[in-house]
Amino acid sequence: MPDESSPITTLLGRWSEGDADAFPALMELAYDDLRAIAHRRLVAKGGHETLSTTALVHEVYIRLDGHDGGSWESRARFYAFAARAMRNILVDHARRRGTEKRGGDALCISLEDVHAGSDAAADVLGTDEALKRLAVLHPRMASIVELRFFGGLTVSETADALGTSVRTVEREWTRARAYLMEVLSTDERA
Repeated sequence: MPDESSPITTLLGRWSEGDADAFPALMELAYDDLRAIAHRRLVAKGGHETLSTTALVHEVYIRLDGHDGGSWESRARFYAFAARAMRNILVDHARRRGTEKRGGDALCISLEDVHAGSDAAADVLGTDEALKRLAVLHPRMASIVELRFFGGLTVSETADALGTSVRTVEREWTRARAYLMEVLSTDERA
């Protein structure tokens, strides 16, 4: 995790203070990272034919641009917001597709990041529903999954974004993966 004087952190501070020129500069610096995160989500199981990496990043850009800058405490919190935006975009896209095809061809993503070595996969809507259930029971665990799985943040970046220890993130990440795999496998059997 870069220190507090990183260019992204500096631009986040300027944007938070109302500097309109900081946002385009921030996006230029963060664009490659956001593309990498989006690419990992979309190609986890062979890609997706109607939503490209670029389109997903541009949707995040629009949502960030619509956000008034707010108060960004760190680079990790910025990426956490972007991860949450990507999750919401993917869920919205899957719902639209499901509506168009009456439930068919929902966007599939791999859960191999959640359960290493497993070929198990679930659609975005199923994953979103499982995360909502987890958030009711354990909000921090749901945030950890969102940041790690959808945002591609490391354990230390996730700990920084949530203001907790690395060990807590590791422990709750393990518990959250087990919970999600159980819920998703139960839902598949139903």
